[in-house]
Amino acid sequence: MEKAIRYGSKFQENENSSQVSLFGDASEVQIAEPIVPPCEEWSTMEKLAKEKEVVGIYISGHPLDDYRFEMKYFCNSKLENLKNLENCVGKSLTFAGIVTNVQYRTAKNGKDWAMFTLEGYDESHEFRIFDEEYLKYRHFLVNNQFIYFKVLVKDGWVNRETGKKSDPRIQFTDVRQLQDVMPQFAKKLSIRMDIQELHKQSIEQLNAIFQSNKGENTVTFEIVEVDTVKIIPEIIVKLPVNDEENFDAETVSSENIEDIEIEVPVVEEVNTIKTRVSLPSRKLKIKISNELLF
Repeated sequence: MEKAIRYGSKFQENENSSQVSLFGDASEVQIAEPIVPPCEEWSTMEKLAKEKEVVGIYISGHPLDDYRFEMKYFCNSKLENLKNLENCVGKSLTFAGIVTNVQYRTAKNGKDWAMFTLEGYDESHEFRIFDEEYLKYRHFLVNNQFIYFKVLVKDGWVNRETGKKSDPRIQFTDVRQLQDVMPQFAKKLSIRMDIQELHKQSIEQLNAIFQSNKGENTVTFEIVEVDTVKIIPEIIVKLPVNDEENFDAETVSSENIEDIEIEVPVVEEVNTIKTRVSLPSRKLKIKISNELLF
């Protein structure tokens, strides 16, 4: 940055002090442009953080894009569902996001607790964690960390004096880094292939990918035969409002036929699985990772 600033200053100074020669040509002094030194590229998270810092929004992507498979297959709830916990009492919820705005507090009784915000794709939610759960999982509460949570939604506490029940509460049952979810939870990879697309070239491409991603996870192939079904909705005939009660198909003539509206339905094509065959591989073992799935 300093070299670029100095180059800009010298270039501007040269432009302002340029003199005209005897032949009417401007005498320009060539200034060598600074060479950008080799450096490591920013990580995706660092690049996106700089974008949000400068512009206020993410431009080239979202930090969670690198974990979209974990978010899709290992999370059964979105953060927006936590706004109404009444519908989730007794359920175990799993969700993930970026931990931000971590604040450590101390209660009047001397016990430590924490407050943090978890940011998802389109929503965020503020959490509080206390007592043994705080002591067990506090090392995960670091700003800009990708964290996976598993919680149990319980009934609220009952006030002994008034008998009123408080809002449902969250019990943290498992917390781990989001990048550890795939290798720890993924056990099997299922690959669905249309029998019409099953060619020698596609098989060779899959084999090359598997050879470069060997591991301990099993693979199951699902070969399907897809049948296309056409759905034709009913034709809708709209009559004039005044003639609906007295309408008689035999009395329709060329004079009043223009008042009748006929909606031609759009024919939809739906693909349905006609035949399915599951073929688990006995010998093939792979490593399920984001590199393989991407």
